[in-house]
Amino acid sequence: MITHDQLLPSLYQLRRLGRIGNIRVCARHSATLEKLAASEIIRAAFPDQEFEPTTEPFDTVLTSMPPRQLAVVAVPDPLHRDVILAALEADQHVCAVKPLVMTVADSVTIENEASKRSLFVGIDYHKRFDDRSLMARRAYREGKFGEFRLGNACLHEKWNYRYSNFQNWCTTENSDAFCYIGCHYVDLVQFITGLEPVAVSVYGLRDRYPNGNEGFLWTDARVRWSNGACLNVQNSLGYPEEGPGSNMQGLTMWCSGNDGGAMIRHSDQYRGMEYSYLGGPYSEPSSDYFQYVPASVGLTPVGYGYRSIERIVEACHTGSDENGLIATPANSRHNERVIEAARKSILEGGREINL
Repeated sequence: MITHDQLLPSLYQLRRLGRIGNIRVCARHSATLEKLAASEIIRAAFPDQEFEPTTEPFDTVLTSMPPRQLAVVAVPDPLHRDVILAALEADQHVCAVKPLVMTVADSVTIENEASKRSLFVGIDYHKRFDDRSLMARRAYREGKFGEFRLGNACLHEKWNYRYSNFQNWCTTENSDAFCYIGCHYVDLVQFITGLEPVAVSVYGLRDRYPNGNEGFLWTDARVRWSNGACLNVQNSLGYPEEGPGSNMQGLTMWCSGNDGGAMIRHSDQYRGMEYSYLGGPYSEPSSDYFQYVPASVGLTPVGYGYRSIERIVEACHTGSDENGLIATPANSRHNERVIEAARKSILEGGREINL
């Protein structure tokens, strides 16, 4: 999904601009690669581009690359660690989808391995590159909102996620809706405020995928922060198929100063556009995350999803991110702390775990 919707078109655009060269896509099954290569929207956007498909083992692909290229890791969450470490051992920079890994220890190992080889590891927490997030970060750190006190966030993905590969790996023993989806908003609150999470409790409702596997497909999390603030995050794979937009998501942060209150509210579910196509469906598309617009040849991707990948590729070229906006193992370890504790909490019925 994420390779089709964001990663591959972003990399094609960067190659169109002359910033990267050959692109190989490695998957376990040839049918996965054939479906990706046949995508109508990607072919329409980039009619003159293609990737080199391979079903070779990922470690073989990584070691066959010249050193200090870029490995983009887009595999299920529990598999991140092994693929990322294999990439670093092969002397490759890394761009990983979020969350980086499921434990703090693995995050530290990855940071140390990258540092030892002077390699860059960037994590695609793409909401950081939403202009609204950058505006809120600047204003908050200038003191314009006072101090964060209470917040609530949600990100509910469409019901059809249950029919995808999620049903094979996002199961009760491996991950859950909060760890996979909610980490975006935990990261965003830290990114905006600079505060650190100190405790988390997650209550999960067990549900069945179409293949019979069990998952925590509905979650309610409570994250406490270093200043005493509290953030509630609700996530699910349960948004109605007929609902407007591709999901339901948003963040509200209530803040206070010495003599008044303040608020940050990002109503991500309000896309600002309404479409009703001939024969349906009704839709509220958004150009914020990722969309295509006409270009001189094909289509051009726009949105913070593309900008995030662009910045990570730039950082791999230069070896650093001067402004510290990209998520790295070192500056985003709050996510691994929360995720590791969240897994303990959800398996114990929602008990609060100190980080």
